[in-house]
Amino acid sequence: MSEQQKLKQQVGAAALAFLEEGMVLGVGTGSTVNAMLDQLHPWVSRLKGAVSSSEASTARLRSLGIPVLDLNDVDDLGVYIDGADESNARLELIKGGGAALTREKIVAAAAQRFICIADESKLVDRLGRFPLPVEVIPMARALVARELVALGGRPVHRNGVVTDNGNHILDVHGLAIDDATGLETRINQIPGVVTVGLFAHRPADVLLLGTTAGVRRIDRPV
Repeated sequence: MSEQQKLKQQVGAAALAFLEEGMVLGVGTGSTVNAMLDQLHPWVSRLKGAVSSSEASTARLRSLGIPVLDLNDVDDLGVYIDGADESNARLELIKGGGAALTREKIVAAAAQRFICIADESKLVDRLGRFPLPVEVIPMARALVARELVALGGRPVHRNGVVTDNGNHILDVHGLAIDDATGLETRINQIPGVVTVGLFAHRPADVLLLGTTAGVRRIDRPV
């Protein structure tokens, strides 16, 4: 097992401490989340069910025997656990490397607590080194790309990728993001944008980082 995979398993195990008996769990997408799901067996009979942010995670949950619920039928989503491509000290995130950003943002918004799990390399001083994903309606891709250039970015179409919602992804390079909430608002207002992979209006509540010295916990500043 690689060192990076060990770190993912480490934070995946730490995230289980936030689960409670009878809870509906929100589950994100990606390799770090999969490392958490690999350790979820003791909770299979203790959870009421789960809400998933992607078809891939839905399949994983069903293979474990955990009921996957429609968010519209869930009144109380206690915890959402997901990874991130980048996080700053305010727990504002860039997400969407796995192209599930829209559903991830919806489930995060519905959850009482958002627990982000990642390895220590994902904590950065300034967001933007990782290209910022933007999910767009296919017919608006060129229009949105021009608007993103006007904001100082260099959008690149993620060729061959269609989201679970049937849309396209533009990855925006070259941004140095100091005002994440402001940029999130501006990009979301561009006609044709479904959502942007900035999680700043709804950041994580807790960030669990896998390090060689153990799991480091960072709580969102009040």
